[in-house]
Amino acid sequence: MPIETIAIETAGWIGALLILGSYILVSLGKIEGRSAIYQWMNVVGAAGFVVNSGAHGAIPSTALNVVWLAVGLATLWSLSRKVAKG
Repeated sequence: MPIETIAIETAGWIGALLILGSYILVSLGKIEGRSAIYQWMNVVGAAGFVVNSGAHGAIPSTALNVVWLAVGLATLWSLSRKVAKG
């Protein structure tokens, strides 16, 4: 199996584990939905899905995960502004 294929599949599996893990942690009350850790898990997970689904030509999934990633980054930006203001 070519290294590129392995990298694409690995990105997808890591993305899936991060998004699933973040959902489980929020559902169990271990982290908050607006916490930086939750948002970073979703941003990195969505990036993994973008790589994987884009490489496989799954345009709807790629588009969904680009939006998912953007929402996470916007939330992280909002959280950082709130911290900066004190």
